[in-house]
Amino acid sequence: MAETLERLQDAWRRALDSDVYYSFRRSPTVMAATFVTVLFILGAALAPWIAPHQVFDSRTLNLMDAFTPPAWTPQGRPQFLLGTDDQGRDVLSTIMFGSRVSIMVGFASVAFAMTLGIALGLLSGYAGGKIDAFIMRVADIQLSFPAILIALLIDGLARGFLPREMHDKAAFYVLVMAIGLANWVQYARTVRGSTLVEKNKEYVLAARVIGIRPAIIMFRHVLPNVIGPVLVIATIGLALAILTEATLSFLGVGVPPTEPSLGTLIRVGNNFLLSGEWWMTIFPGGALIALVLAVNLLGDWLRDALNPKLR
Repeated sequence: MAETLERLQDAWRRALDSDVYYSFRRSPTVMAATFVTVLFILGAALAPWIAPHQVFDSRTLNLMDAFTPPAWTPQGRPQFLLGTDDQGRDVLSTIMFGSRVSIMVGFASVAFAMTLGIALGLLSGYAGGKIDAFIMRVADIQLSFPAILIALLIDGLARGFLPREMHDKAAFYVLVMAIGLANWVQYARTVRGSTLVEKNKEYVLAARVIGIRPAIIMFRHVLPNVIGPVLVIATIGLALAILTEATLSFLGVGVPPTEPSLGTLIRVGNNFLLSGEWWMTIFPGGALIALVLAVNLLGDWLRDALNPKLR
């Protein structure tokens, strides 16, 4: 136990002495972006316990509270800080619960896209030949279409094959698969390029000579040396995945209304924007912008911090 504690302390000291932490300390913008990102993640994770109202429990809703403006306006109420929507749900609470769905979809779709892209990139770069040509041509064809169009196509096909009664239950998984399949290419191309360099190095040649199987060489020896750039892409890809999910939900093909995301909240509020209930779409939209901007800033900083040429 004492040995483990000492190792953790050494690792912590090395982290504090690293160039990455020094770069982090020197940038107030990155620190602010980190604070906003952590705030959103904690708010989403703890929403069932810290949200002011349980907005998805129909027993707590009152239609007489619908369209209540924010608390600081003349008609506002203190218990509804950011106002209420058309069903009497507290907007602040719906943002917390909506962020929960958006962040979960973002993380899951990035994990799926990264896993698929890394596997295909390693295979393409290490095997070469016809396998490499086939995978890269598929990637080139996919890059010629916008990611949102591919996500819409995959989502539509999945819903077409599933029974109608399964649409709402499978919506989350369909959304993750659609966004993941729309964004695997950048991971595959990055890993392929790094693998082409790594596979000709001495440690890979030595592993081949002693008879280690190609799959073990790829995942045990080559993968740890090509994973760095992928983590940076994943950070930036998280913001893109959250934005794509919001777009799909805004278009009405995302998660069901019973568990809405930020995109769904914006779509619902947009229906009442011209009638004067601006808070129903402005606040969820502002939350989405703040979250995506914060994650993008973190991704840009991480890319620069891990680039030895910029140190």
